[in-house]
Amino acid sequence: MPQLRMTGRGLWITALLVPPLAFVALFIVYPIVAAFAYAFFDWNGLLRGEFSGLANFHTVLFVEPYASWTRNAFTHNVIVFFALMVLQNGLGFILAYALWRELPGARFHRIAVFLPVVLSTIIVGYLFKLFLHPLFGVVNISLRGMGLGFIAQPWLGQDSTALWALIVANAWHMVGFPTLVFLAGMQRIPTEMLDAVRMETQSEWVKITKIVWPLVAPSATIVFTLLFVGAFNWFELPYIMAGLDGSPYGSTDVLGLYFYRTAFGNVSSGQQDFGLGSALAVLIFVFIAAIASVITVRLRAREIQI
Repeated sequence: MPQLRMTGRGLWITALLVPPLAFVALFIVYPIVAAFAYAFFDWNGLLRGEFSGLANFHTVLFVEPYASWTRNAFTHNVIVFFALMVLQNGLGFILAYALWRELPGARFHRIAVFLPVVLSTIIVGYLFKLFLHPLFGVVNISLRGMGLGFIAQPWLGQDSTALWALIVANAWHMVGFPTLVFLAGMQRIPTEMLDAVRMETQSEWVKITKIVWPLVAPSATIVFTLLFVGAFNWFELPYIMAGLDGSPYGSTDVLGLYFYRTAFGNVSSGQQDFGLGSALAVLIFVFIAAIASVITVRLRAREIQI
């Protein structure tokens, strides 16, 4: 009986583990391995040609016009990362601190802050396209109503503002996530430590810099790492709001859009090269994995020091 019981338990555990492992292997591991393999071949459409070695990687990085497109898209991803680090994570920390201090309406605001996170990115993208419409968008109408019509402009139609409009939309959509992560970290701070600090000083700045921020370092590690991965995987929002070409004039082009156009083509261009697209995907994956690992290790080491 014990043997039969253990066998039955093992079968039950196997039945629970096999489906998710098979799903991960089929839809995550296999595409990654396949992309690595495809990057070393020439492609004619979806027909694989001869082995080309590192030629596709060289083309993407050093041969024009691909090199310029790669630099342009990568630069925009870097801008997105640092802008969201300040805007999204910075605002998230401030909101978390306000909610932690139980300011008036804290429960309502806790729900309101996180509500945009559960919305589909497609919904958020189309909403902000309507908000930012140059003629009947609520942003320009509000500016004209306040006598600030000179500020109203086609936010998504000019290269100087399009990328920043997407960044603001993304920050609004996702600010609730770092807010709740930081709030969870703050709620773990011992009340005895806070009482001791209150006896020494009433300065909020001292409390934040000397107590709160060091003790939420594990939360910051999670938030910063996920933001980095998300910023360099950015695809859905720019695709919905600016299109596959990264309009206008490539000012919103990012690596995700550039990879899709290169591998599968787009409406405005018949260009399609699966080998170059796979090489670009491999470079993106290696870059994200390497830098995310470094960020995690360095921030974890800093947590120990603190």
